Amino acid sequence: MPENQASTCPVPSGILVIIGGKENKGGQQVENRETPEGFHPLQIHKHFLDLVQKDDPLIEIITTASGDGDESFEDYKKVFEEMGVKRIGHIRHETRKQVLEEDVSSRVKEANAFFFTGGDQLLLTSIYGGTAFLTELKKRYISERIVIAGTSAGAMALSTPMIYAGNAEVQLLTGQIKVTTGLEFLKDVCIDTHFVHRGRFIRLAQVIATNATCIGLGIEEDTAVIVTNGVDAKVIGSGTVIVMDGFNITDSNVRDFTEKRPVTIRDLRVDILADQQTFTIPQTNPPHI
Repeated sequence: MPENQASTCPVPSGILVIIGGKENKGGQQVENRETPEGFHPLQIHKHFLDLVQKDDPLIEIITTASGDGDESFEDYKKVFEEMGVKRIGHIRHETRKQVLEEDVSSRVKEANAFFFTGGDQLLLTSIYGGTAFLTELKKRYISERIVIAGTSAGAMALSTPMIYAGNAEVQLLTGQIKVTTGLEFLKDVCIDTHFVHRGRFIRLAQVIATNATCIGLGIEEDTAVIVTNGVDAKVIGSGTVIVMDGFNITDSNVRDFTEKRPVTIRDLRVDILADQQTFTIPQTNPPHI
């Protein structure tokens, strides 16, 4: 390919904070597990604010995924106010028509950080996919040092592919996990949250086996992955992150989805990482037009 026609992928200037859900908001015990020593309440939220690097930051909390947007907003507003943040906005859209008609471009351009709450990740992709809102947010993520966080469903929506259905009752069976295109701040990465607590190992493994160019990030509650430069990742929080890759899978039966058989996958690679561990998100799929 001639040099002037070569396609290059820009390195994002923004930072992603991908949270596994139920982050500690002030001293509560993480359900069904003991918090290790040395971890403090609000650790993830404090790290989020430290990354913003502003004396008077403007944070937009996006509650579109939540079934009760006002309650979710007030919950996070209280946390950030207790940490000294004075400027906190609330973005919520109930329908796709609403986001197409409402101009929030000035708010997207002015904010220093964005926080996607939990709920239903399919609401985020079906409402925001292909909109000016998402395009403007992505442009800023690529060109400016903004911070975008997501927790639970808000975290799962940040990548592609994105799981939107398939619980523990069916994850053992081939073809029972439903996947779509996420908001694609991370490409060729599948994020699953509440990972250890809800026993989601096999459902993420199925996604990786059917999309072997991808890696999987299974993030436990009160735990986050910080991504800078689009590929440099660091774990923070009191739990663990499971990193899966299927590059060397030699065999699986994921294609036999019509018979609902228990899944088999051979030579799946798995790493278990805890606080302060780092890794690099592999780039195996060259950019193209």
